[in-house]
Amino acid sequence: MPVVSRPLPRDPPVVGPEAPESDCELSSVLSEFARTMLTDFQIQSILDHLVRRIVQVLPISGAGVTLITPSLRPEYVAASNTSALHFEELQSELREGPCLAAYSTLSPVLVPDLRHDSQFPVFGPKALHIGLAAVFTFPLRQGSQCLGALDLYRNAPGGLTAPDICSAQTLADVTAAYLANAQARADLQESADRSHQRSVHDALTGLPNRILLLERIEHAIVRSGRSRKFVAALLMNLDHFNEINEEHGHQVGDELLNAVAQRVVSVLRPGDTMARLSGDEFVILCEELDWEKQVVVVASRIVDAVGEPFLLNERRVAISASVGIAFACQTNHDPERLLHAANIAMQQVKRRGGANHQIVDLRAQHRAEDQMDLRIALSKAEERGELRLAYQPIVRTDSQTLRGVEALLRWDHPVRGAIPPNSVIPLAEQSGLIVEIGRWVLEQACIDRKLGSHSGDTLMMSVNVSAHQLMSADFVAMVTTILTDTDTDPHFVAFEITEGALVRDTQRAHIVLDELKALGVLLALDDFGTGYSSLSYLKQFPVDMVKIDQTFVKDVARDRSSHAIVSKTIELAHLLDLPVVCEGIETKEQHQALVGLDSDLCQGFYFGRPMNSNLLGNLVSQPV
Repeated sequence: MPVVSRPLPRDPPVVGPEAPESDCELSSVLSEFARTMLTDFQIQSILDHLVRRIVQVLPISGAGVTLITPSLRPEYVAASNTSALHFEELQSELREGPCLAAYSTLSPVLVPDLRHDSQFPVFGPKALHIGLAAVFTFPLRQGSQCLGALDLYRNAPGGLTAPDICSAQTLADVTAAYLANAQARADLQESADRSHQRSVHDALTGLPNRILLLERIEHAIVRSGRSRKFVAALLMNLDHFNEINEEHGHQVGDELLNAVAQRVVSVLRPGDTMARLSGDEFVILCEELDWEKQVVVVASRIVDAVGEPFLLNERRVAISASVGIAFACQTNHDPERLLHAANIAMQQVKRRGGANHQIVDLRAQHRAEDQMDLRIALSKAEERGELRLAYQPIVRTDSQTLRGVEALLRWDHPVRGAIPPNSVIPLAEQSGLIVEIGRWVLEQACIDRKLGSHSGDTLMMSVNVSAHQLMSADFVAMVTTILTDTDTDPHFVAFEITEGALVRDTQRAHIVLDELKALGVLLALDDFGTGYSSLSYLKQFPVDMVKIDQTFVKDVARDRSSHAIVSKTIELAHLLDLPVVCEGIETKEQHQALVGLDSDLCQGFYFGRPMNSNLLGNLVSQPV
C-alpha cells in the first residue's frame, strides 16, 4: 500500500532560492549566537533558537542539528519545526543520509532536488514521501575532526546561491565552536564537581567528611526549629582499633573501616547521615526524631552491628564501638558544640569499658546557660527601667465595685520581650535579687497607689511577698521606711503570703507577721488550699483574709467537689471572721456561683486584666 503523504504542521511557506534577506540579518544571527558563547545558557535552548533563526535568514523551510559519535551513530540535537524533526529522526533511524555523508567527508552535501538524487537509496525515497524536496548539509568542523552536521531542508526543489552556501557553512562553523565551548564548560563543571565531591567526602570510605557533616548539622538544626522535632549526633569510636592495625597491618585496618561504614549505614534509618571525621571516628546525624528514645534504638543497633565479627580476606576480625549521643539545641546552631558534647559522652562510654552508648543532653546545658544569662540581665533590669507593675482589680462579689488591686511584677526584656511572671520570681530567688526587687515592687506600688488615688479613697493595694523576703533580716524595717517615705496608710496595704513562706521557719514567721501587724498592714494567706496545713495556719498566724486558689474556683459552677470545697472554705473563714477573696474568675457562671456562696471579694479576667499604672486612676474613678 502506498504511503499517503501527510501535511506537515508549522512549516513556513515555500521559499525560493533567493539570497538571504540581508548580510545585516545574518550578522545579527551570528552576533546573537556569539553572545551566548561564554554564558551558562542551556545548550538545548540555544540550539533550538539557532535553527529557528537560520530559517529566517536563509531560503529554507527547516533546519536541524545532529551530533554524530565516532561509531557513526547520529544523535538528534535540535530542529526548527516538526518537519525538520522528522527528517533528523529519519536519518538517525536509518543511519543513512546527508548528515552522515557530510560528517564522513568533512564537506558539504548539497541535494537541490531529492527526486533526482541517488546518493541515499534508503533515506531519499522515505524523505520524499514525508515532504522533503531538497536538503543541504554542512559539517560541524572542529579542526580535523567533525562533531556532526547542520541540515537545511526545503519543501520545494531548488538550489542555494553561493552566498547562501557560504553563510550556511559559517553558521555550521559557529555552531561547532559553540558546541565545543559548551563541552569544554561541561567538562570543567564535571571536573569542579568531582573536585568538590572529593573535598567534602572521605577518600577511603566515600562517606561525607567533617566539612559536609558540619554543614548538614547546621541545616538540620534550622529545620528542626520549624518542625519542632529532635536532632541528635552520635559520635562512634572503634574500641582498640590501634591494636587491629598493629596485629594485622594498616591495609586490614582500612578494610575494616570500610566494612564498619557499610554495616552501620545498613542499620540506619532512611535520611540519617553517616560521616567519617578521622581515623576510626565516625558521626551519625539523626534528624526528624519524634521522641528521644528513637536515637537510643539507633545507637543500640549500631553497637550490636559493629559487635558482630568481620571477615576480611579470610581473617576473622572482632571489634566493638563506643557511641556518644548529644541532642542539638534549636536556639544554638553551633555544630562544633554538638560534636564536642557527643565526644564527651563517647569518652564516658570508653571509661566504662566501651561497647555501649551514652547520652549527653546539650539542651539541659543550654537551658542552664540561658538561666544564667537571664539572672545576669535581671540584676540590671531595675537600673535599666525594664521592670514595671501591672494591677489587677479586686472587686466586691455582690456589687462588683472596686475594693483593691493586686500589684503584679512584669519584666520587659529588651531582646526577649516579656518574661513570664512564673519565671521572674524563681530567677530572682535563685540569684538573691528577690529582696531588692521586692523592695522596688512595694515602693513602686505605694507610689502608684498615691498617684492613682483620690483623697479619702480606701483602695487596698495587695503585694506578693516571697519566703526569702519575709525571712530577710530587715524586712519589717524596709516596709516601715517605704510606708513612711511614700506617706502610705498601712491599713490599705495587704501582703499576700503563701504557705511556703510560713513553712520554712514557723517561729521566725510568727515574729515577722506580728511585727507587720503592729505596723497596721493587712496579711492575706494566698493560694489557700494548695498546701498541706493551710487550715492550721488560719489559727496559728495573725491572718486578715484568705485567698482561695483558682484551681478550686475554676470548676465551682459545674463540679460538685469544687463547689463543696469552696463553699466549706468560705464558711470556715467567715466563722473565723476572715473575709475571702476568690481568684481566677473568668466567666459569668463562676461569678454567679460565688455570689451564691457568699464570697466577699473576687479577682480575675472576668472583672479586668492586669493594667499599667497610668490606667490605675481611671480604674479608681470608674466602676468595674
